[in-house]
Amino acid sequence: MADARRKLDIVAETGPVGSARIHDSAPKHVAGEAFYIDDIAAPEGLLHAYLGLSGIAHGQLTSLDLDAVRAAPGVVSVLTAADIPGANDISSTHRHDEPVFATDRILFHGQPLFAVVAETREQARHAAVLAKAEYAEETPLLDIAAARAAGGRLVTDPLKLERGDVATAMAASPRRLKGAMTIGGQEHFYLESQIALAIPGEDEDMTLLVSTQHPSEVQHMVAAVLGVGSHAVTVEVRRMGGGFGGKETQANLFACVAAIAARKLKRPVKLRPDRDDDMAITGKRHDFVCDYEIGFDDEGRIHALDAVYAARCGWNADLSGPVTDRALFHMDNCYFYPAVRARSEPLFTNTCSNTAFRGFGGPQGMVGAERFIEEVAYATGLDPLEVRRRNLYGGGGRDVTPYHQTVEDNIAADVIAELERRCDYQARKADIREANRASPIVKRGIALTPVKFGISFTATWFNQAGALVHVYTDGTVALNHGGTEMGQGLYIKVAQVVAQAFGIGLDQVKITATTTGKVPNTSATAASSGSDLNGMAALDACETIKKRLREFAAKHWQVEAEDIAFLPGRVKIGAREIAFKDLIAAAYMARVQLSATGFYATPKIHWDRKAGRGHPFYYFAYGAAAAEVAIDTLTGEYRVERVDILHDCGQSLNPAIDKGQIEGGFVQGMGWLTTEELVWDKKGRLWTHAPSTYKIPVASDRPRVFNVHLLENAPNREPTIHRSKAVGEPPLMLAISVLHALSDAVASVGDHRICPRLDAPATPERVLDAVERVRAEAAR
Repeated sequence: MADARRKLDIVAETGPVGSARIHDSAPKHVAGEAFYIDDIAAPEGLLHAYLGLSGIAHGQLTSLDLDAVRAAPGVVSVLTAADIPGANDISSTHRHDEPVFATDRILFHGQPLFAVVAETREQARHAAVLAKAEYAEETPLLDIAAARAAGGRLVTDPLKLERGDVATAMAASPRRLKGAMTIGGQEHFYLESQIALAIPGEDEDMTLLVSTQHPSEVQHMVAAVLGVGSHAVTVEVRRMGGGFGGKETQANLFACVAAIAARKLKRPVKLRPDRDDDMAITGKRHDFVCDYEIGFDDEGRIHALDAVYAARCGWNADLSGPVTDRALFHMDNCYFYPAVRARSEPLFTNTCSNTAFRGFGGPQGMVGAERFIEEVAYATGLDPLEVRRRNLYGGGGRDVTPYHQTVEDNIAADVIAELERRCDYQARKADIREANRASPIVKRGIALTPVKFGISFTATWFNQAGALVHVYTDGTVALNHGGTEMGQGLYIKVAQVVAQAFGIGLDQVKITATTTGKVPNTSATAASSGSDLNGMAALDACETIKKRLREFAAKHWQVEAEDIAFLPGRVKIGAREIAFKDLIAAAYMARVQLSATGFYATPKIHWDRKAGRGHPFYYFAYGAAAAEVAIDTLTGEYRVERVDILHDCGQSLNPAIDKGQIEGGFVQGMGWLTTEELVWDKKGRLWTHAPSTYKIPVASDRPRVFNVHLLENAPNREPTIHRSKAVGEPPLMLAISVLHALSDAVASVGDHRICPRLDAPATPERVLDAVERVRAEAAR
């Protein structure tokens, strides 16, 4: 592998790219000086909106009395569907199944019925609960089992992936087994809640400051509900206090309500829900039930696999189609299945409409893949890591995915081997087995799991980006692009690309807020593609300006264009070197255009959903993690003692930012698979709607020992921005190692003869239940 990498002959340039730089907002974050929307000085005449929500999960709204709301102190107006000048629809699909305000049918508990607008936020909040609604209540469908029992209504078309003759291969397999796994959902729990500030302008103009990952979609949605063209709406995002996918489509509601109110009242309007209401209204990570049948042999090699991934999607389609598609795209993880069939089942339920969340269905698909491996390992009595190795993608026809894309950049085996050596996995495993024999109560477990994550939007048209770069006469640069900053470090990475392109310092590049008024038709900052897309678009703009500068300099100083080079801190023009700012000053006097747009569209990718075939991913990002845990077999409580990670970032644009993403993604994934549990009551009310009832990881939950390393000398095979790889989503799935380390610890009570079949989230209660079940089965 090392020789192959050397053949790429890629040498990192000196300069900002590839160096560890702090996040551009880090000092402001620490000092409390970073401006979020709620920190901005209130514009003159600001009003506050708040949503009135349904009190049932399913039924008919028979009457809605808003007199008490209108009469409440400070109330200026009350909005219902009748006040919407355009379409009462904010669905992100062609299905038109998501109204701003319900008018008759109630489909989940917390569905918006109206909005109240008042002089203060507290007045609006208090007035919103004064409405008197009457319903003809019906029994809600709240989970996958209930949805299936009621006939299995789908919110969108399902997907089937198939390769090989599954029936024949299954029948011919020496051994077969069937099983099912429940995989829980997850609340985004971004620090900054949903928020929008709408400011009306002259004519039909509307400017919005919104905490959103998808400014262009908000722009189009607001235009539609106002009944105006998109050119009349400008959406700006300087930064979000976290997003994780929860602000890709979910911001639409809040922006549209604020805009409707601002349009009607001709005054600025802000809408920010409380945390409880935010959690009740907005969608979450999809929970799944994965049913599977596996054909395999005594050597632990899988011959055939048939799986169905059923998801609780909620009351409308939202992004459930592409989310459940991506779950199937990742149900192989790093493994080759000679014959495979996978089907999605995106089920309608009377719960909030589940949506994008870091990994976008991929984590759920991958959790299923690792369960398949675990089942085979316990059935054959083999080490799970050895079963993983025997089923990895490789040469000789073992390199085609279930969606018929050839895996061209397979480095999973090398990553696993290097991490296994780095963390002394085998010796530690032997020590743990020995320690467990002497410890009747506290049992330890260890697991090493890999990750292969596809990078690109599977909606091919989203794989494009634009940028705008201005160079001013003093040599400073203003940078704007379509990507949004939610703490992940996208802005600083793209600024590094621009600084390197011009050979200037980062202090000379001004990062400006993302706005639809500068870069139009942007894609969501999602699918781990922010740096890939926007970095390349920004570089394209820089190269356009540099081409003009070379042509000018060649003519002005009478040298060949190829004798001009942009070096760190200077520009070489033939035999002379001058400062970048001096070149810019001279170019301006010669009337050279010093501003340019840039554009980038990801090459090679294509996808035929109907056929279930294509090349949906530009490349794959790889990684592996080894986790060690200790469980108390009397209570089910546990600790994560140590985690070692080796992750593939290609040729990292910024190792400090990338390591932060790996650490944060891992801990967020660990929370999803262990402590974060979503609970609804029989009436469809979300019980886990606040930090008091929903447990995200805290500092004391982190691994006691946490070693994170980037894979070295591993530039991307594809010509991405400086040969880097995406790092936003893939690290989350490294936390699957924790789930399997817990499973290993549980299995120790049965001498590793029984598969624990530990579902997620592996709460202490589930761990204790698994311990008792394994112990009882072992005693038979």
